[in-house]
Amino acid sequence: MSKSLRLSEKWFRRGLWLVAFIFASFLIGLGGTIVGDLPQVESHVTLERFMDQGRADAARGTIKAAQDSEQQARDALAQARLKLQVAQVDVTNARKSFENWIATRSATERAEQDPELVSRTQALDTLQARERAARADVEKQQQAQLDAQQASERAQRELQQLQDAAGEQYSRAMRAQELRVFGYRLALTLPLLLIAGWLFVKKRKSAGWPFVWGFIFFALFAFFVELVPYLPSYGGYVRYIVGIVITALVGRWAIAALNRYMERQKQAEAQPEQERRRELSYDTALARLAKGVCPGCERPVDLKDGKTDFCPHCGIGLFDHCGTCRTRKNAFAHYCHACGTAAGQAAT
Repeated sequence: MSKSLRLSEKWFRRGLWLVAFIFASFLIGLGGTIVGDLPQVESHVTLERFMDQGRADAARGTIKAAQDSEQQARDALAQARLKLQVAQVDVTNARKSFENWIATRSATERAEQDPELVSRTQALDTLQARERAARADVEKQQQAQLDAQQASERAQRELQQLQDAAGEQYSRAMRAQELRVFGYRLALTLPLLLIAGWLFVKKRKSAGWPFVWGFIFFALFAFFVELVPYLPSYGGYVRYIVGIVITALVGRWAIAALNRYMERQKQAEAQPEQERRRELSYDTALARLAKGVCPGCERPVDLKDGKTDFCPHCGIGLFDHCGTCRTRKNAFAHYCHACGTAAGQAAT
């Protein structure tokens, strides 16, 4: 149809389509904001609501205290290990020194060195006692750390049991909330889609068609983009069933529309040619001819051979001759392209 429009009319139509898209974009932005804010009408559901708060708080307190005790035991264990390491070094050095001194005494066998032997033995015993005490402190801190870890693990198991017990109730509450929010979204978008369908059928060619098409684009976007992703799954059953229902409805409408179109075409082809030509608009006829199809029955016709003046399928006239200059011309043209004579005007 665009080839039969005036240049200014083409640009006006393009501008009106731009208005339709801009109008749709603003509606989509508003609708997206509303749909996104719909979950706020529901209270926030948390797992804590379905747990025994007393036991849960006690378990968390035990875990916190055990973690603090474990950290303290870990710090004390590090200090105890350092002290043990120092005591072990002192004992090792003292033992080596004692062994060297014993070897020297055995070589000299001097009796006056007996008091020093007793003194060195006592010093070595003192260092070994310090080493044993340091090792005992290390073992004590290791036991404290182990006790704290086990207490923390017991409290965590208890808390996990509470969470598992509340998990099923929490899941049911979340599913119920999702269904309610989906119902809100459906209650908002389904009427928009129904209104868009009515506008498409009744008003798409009205004077305000840019706003009609803008609303249609908005309704389609709201339903298929902002609503469909929130369809509940339930293993895919809901999505597939909804897809089947929508496809069946659209397919049934398309089949009915095709049958109505074929019936109208049969009725139109049964009418006299002059009646059919009056029902065809000028722009529609030129647009169909530009596509190489018959304006009456919309079947393909070879229009470039220069000989076909009538449609071989329905018989409607496609080309005739000017009454003044006898030039072959488009039968739907208002004026002769060769001499400018108005169509149907005979030579004087």
